[in-house]
Amino acid sequence: MNLQDFLLMRQELLLTLAAIIVLAAEIFWNPAKKKSVIFFAIIIFSLVTAAGMIPSEDGYLFGGMYISTGLMRLMKNILDIGVLIILVQSYTWLMKPENEERISEYFILIFTTLVGMDFMISSGHFLMFYLGLELATIPVAALAAFERYKNKSAEAGIKLILISSLSSGVLLFGISMIYGTSGLLYFYDLSKVFAGGSLQILGFIFFFAGMAFKISIVPFHLWTADVYEGAPVNITSFLSVISKGAALFIFIIVLYTVFPVIIESWQKTILVTSILTMTIGNLFAIRQQNIKRFLAFSSISQAGYILLGIIGANQAGMTSVVYYMIVYIFSNLGAFGVITAISNATGKENIDDYNGLYQTNPKLSLTMTLALFSLAGIPPVAGFFGKFFLFAAAAEKGFYFLVLIAVLNTIISLYYYLLVVKAMFINKNENPVMKFKSDIPTRFGLMICVLGIFLTGFASIIYEYIKNLSFGI
Repeated sequence: MNLQDFLLMRQELLLTLAAIIVLAAEIFWNPAKKKSVIFFAIIIFSLVTAAGMIPSEDGYLFGGMYISTGLMRLMKNILDIGVLIILVQSYTWLMKPENEERISEYFILIFTTLVGMDFMISSGHFLMFYLGLELATIPVAALAAFERYKNKSAEAGIKLILISSLSSGVLLFGISMIYGTSGLLYFYDLSKVFAGGSLQILGFIFFFAGMAFKISIVPFHLWTADVYEGAPVNITSFLSVISKGAALFIFIIVLYTVFPVIIESWQKTILVTSILTMTIGNLFAIRQQNIKRFLAFSSISQAGYILLGIIGANQAGMTSVVYYMIVYIFSNLGAFGVITAISNATGKENIDDYNGLYQTNPKLSLTMTLALFSLAGIPPVAGFFGKFFLFAAAAEKGFYFLVLIAVLNTIISLYYYLLVVKAMFINKNENPVMKFKSDIPTRFGLMICVLGIFLTGFASIIYEYIKNLSFGI
């Protein structure tokens, strides 16, 4: 194994190096200038993100435990872009006096969990997959409890680590059943000998249940709203977009690689869970008053839509999922960016607090409206094209009933997204959110999201690029 081989892991190695550099900065940086670590860490991560986009050859390491393909590198780049936006939006929150002493810890935990996600996406072996999963999960629980002076934040961290432990145990039990019946853990080797016996089917069910916890698929979603509400807004956006995106990416890779023999079985499972996830997520979102819980159930329903692409079990399905995740990152982070700005300035996080927001903060109101329209799938913004490709992938395989249910759920989602828009533009409020000016990093992050929502919607070349990537997964 030479240096060229190790460059296949450049994103993981660079992220590890970035975490070490930030740790060194924590030790040697002048305490009086500690807040400047924020810009330093963001610049380092920007370089890591740029380096990840440099083209490289496909290959594998450690006998196939680690695999690098164009599609996998694209998945990692999507997550990197999302994390970069979150880091930029975190500037004001990190500048608060109560967070000043733990700025470096925030970046180290973010970089560490991203390393785990990257290893998980590139795994070609269940052991590598599980190690990446745990490395990605444990730091996120610490991030959820980052605001230690708030009981809800500590509660969110405890709930997340407990539910993650349970889901990991269920998932590992399923993997052990698969290993016990085949004696193999390599994805490609398993696909050749996986016969679909009763014990293997049971193992798959446990594996699916464990992954469903991570993605917040109904009925394994009950932890989501509580954790999202209790965690800091920036961590909520990380959980909603980055953690969910990484879990969905590896989930679809394993389904297509290891379990093609039982495709009829897992298509039926996804059919039922997709309908439940879309419907329950949308119906419960209508009842929410806290904006973070509102977007929690919105993200649950979005997971239901994404399952439409997975159920297609073809190249169009994989392409639609990856494309939709790009759209989802810009749309969801646009909404969370507005919530972050308002929360940092006023501490308000209820939907009623947004009444009359347009009167005092028109730009934030317009940004939020654009993000919600994209999540709802209203043309011509990116969310419309994302949902269209997901629905087309499912319809191509004959799941017309599922597509019909998805369209009906889209109408329901439009109703509750418009409730927020109505609150900002129509509802009266004698004491609306005060007029304030966001800092430059926050405005920059929101601008990236707005541009992303428009450009990914009109640039069909992105969809075609993903479609033409190698599916050597």
